[in-house]
Amino acid sequence: MNILIIGGTGGIGSALINLLINQNTENTIHSTYHITQPELMHPQLTWYQVDVSKDSDVAELSETVNQLDIVINAVGMLHSGDMMPEKTITQFDSDFFNQNISTNVLPTLLIAKHLSPKLKSKTLNYFVTVSAKIGSIEDNNLGGWISYRSSKAALNMALKTISIEWKNKKFNTCVFAFHPGTTDTNLSKPFQRNVPEGNLQTPEKVAAALINLLQRLSLKDNGKFFSYDGTEIPW
Repeated sequence: MNILIIGGTGGIGSALINLLINQNTENTIHSTYHITQPELMHPQLTWYQVDVSKDSDVAELSETVNQLDIVINAVGMLHSGDMMPEKTITQFDSDFFNQNISTNVLPTLLIAKHLSPKLKSKTLNYFVTVSAKIGSIEDNNLGGWISYRSSKAALNMALKTISIEWKNKKFNTCVFAFHPGTTDTNLSKPFQRNVPEGNLQTPEKVAAALINLLQRLSLKDNGKFFSYDGTEIPW
C-alpha cells in the first residue's frame, strides 16, 4: 500500500510508521516533518519537510506523491510555550485561538484540497485525521479549553463536510475522525497526572488501534467519528 503520514515525527505518527514498516514489507510510506530532521530512516520510508498549514507547501507535496491508499493526519497542538488551555473564558487569547485553528484545522483542509486527486481510484482508500473526543459538542459536559475544543469541533465539521462531498463525487474514500484517548506524548505531558491509572495510552497501542480500524472499516463508515476502542463518538 501507498501510505502518507502527516506529522511522522510526533508520538502517534512515529508509532504508526514503525508499525506499518514492521507489518508489511510492501508498504511504501511517505511522511512529513516540520523543522527537525527525523532520525528514523528505512528503505520503505520517504520524508518531506512540509509546513502543513501553508497552502503552497501542501500543494508541492501533492506533486511529489503518487496514488495513495491511506492518508493519516497526526498533526495537532494543545498547548504552546507558556500558553495552556483556558480554564475560563476570561483567559481567552485570540493569538492562541488562531494557533489552534492553524494547527488543528487548516492542515486537514489543505491536505484534502490538494491530495484529493491522489485518492480517486476504483479501490477503497482512507482519509483520517487524529481528532479528540473533546471536540464533540454533544459530549461536552465540562466546559473549559475553549480554543482547543473549538478547533477540534471545527476539524470534525471539516471532515464530515469532506466526507459528504467525496461521497457525492463517487470517491471510494472512507473519511473519518479518530480519537486516540489520552496518549503518552508531549501534547499530553502537562496533564498526565490527572489521568486515572490505566487510562494513559501508549503511542504504540494507539497506532495499533487505528490500524485495526482501517482494516475493518468500509465505505458505510464514511463520515463517522471513532474512538481508539472502536466505539463511535457522537459529533
